[in-house]
Amino acid sequence: MGPLAGLRIVEMAAIGPAPMASMLLCDLGAEVIRIDRLEQGVPIFEMDKKFEVVSRGRQSIALDLKHPEGLAVLLRLIDKADGLIEGFRPGVTERLGFGPADCHARNPRLVYGRMTGWGQDGPLAKAAGHDINYISLTGALNGIGRAGERPVPPLNLVGDYGGGAMFLAFGMVTAFFERERSGKGQVVDAAMVDGAAFLMSPFFGMRAAGIWSNQRGDNLLDGASPFYDTYETSDGKAVAVGCLENKFFAEMTKIIGLDKRYIAIQNDRKVWPEMRRELTAIFRSKTRDEWVALLEGTDACVSGVLDLDEAPKHPHNAARGIYPAHLGVPQPAPAPRFSRSTPDQPSAPPAVGADTRKVLADSGFAVGEIEDLLGKRVVG
Repeated sequence: MGPLAGLRIVEMAAIGPAPMASMLLCDLGAEVIRIDRLEQGVPIFEMDKKFEVVSRGRQSIALDLKHPEGLAVLLRLIDKADGLIEGFRPGVTERLGFGPADCHARNPRLVYGRMTGWGQDGPLAKAAGHDINYISLTGALNGIGRAGERPVPPLNLVGDYGGGAMFLAFGMVTAFFERERSGKGQVVDAAMVDGAAFLMSPFFGMRAAGIWSNQRGDNLLDGASPFYDTYETSDGKAVAVGCLENKFFAEMTKIIGLDKRYIAIQNDRKVWPEMRRELTAIFRSKTRDEWVALLEGTDACVSGVLDLDEAPKHPHNAARGIYPAHLGVPQPAPAPRFSRSTPDQPSAPPAVGADTRKVLADSGFAVGEIEDLLGKRVVG
């Protein structure tokens, strides 16, 4: 089930954005076969496989690409695939023997998805890096943080997932669409630095127009405006205030008891410091949940700031089934939603090599071949 049902994708095991892109495609119906290393390295986070949410829904085959027969097994799997996702540094798959030219010579319809930080070319192409490095070069990191303080990493949402995984998944889907016309596959070069830069498009426009400052905490959306920020409540928790439009600001003003004179001068930056002081005092007068009871569901654009344990329990999230409990580990449901081609609920993350026999059999390997490969430790 799902709009991508019928597609088969081979995913080379990695960390960060490549697995997230694979999860997106898998959640929406694609069959994803993850190629895990037979000998596992030391992970960044030590945890049971069932908690690796981004690995859900896959089939896993453990393969030793250093074995002389390992490459042949991988290429036979790629022969029957619609897409490949790899997150190696530029040139690695070419050196290992399954670069785009190698794969397209065997499977011209293959959509070859490449996920890197810096891209396939450029002075930094082969350098190591992580989310924080990629967003630092795009202007994104510089704009996140409090005035007079150093930039704050926005988790790894902007580079890895927003600028990386989403753009790779989108690029592959568009390449699959184009293939229906041309009959040919192609390479999708998704770089986190490209995607993160794209996400900054509105801010480059506002900067060029002279309405966005390069100083942190000096702009409408970065915490400078008192009506677009967070405030501590009496219980040490917080509320998020986002009443940018004057009619919404007026609604908040009325409900919380802020001086009504601010409504007419909401955007006068000279009064922002005193407005902030008053809002700070007001929101500290009640607990977060007391404010939520007063403001949630109104047009005041105020919400409680929830943690990872609280978010699944919120009535709105529960009503929409955003965090289904069927896998035993709280995690978001597949998104977006479809009126007809509703995806199945994803299966739990597989153990490494859990589907080796099945995957090989489905790909045309005979029983004797499979047992021989297992015996030689080509697969496991």
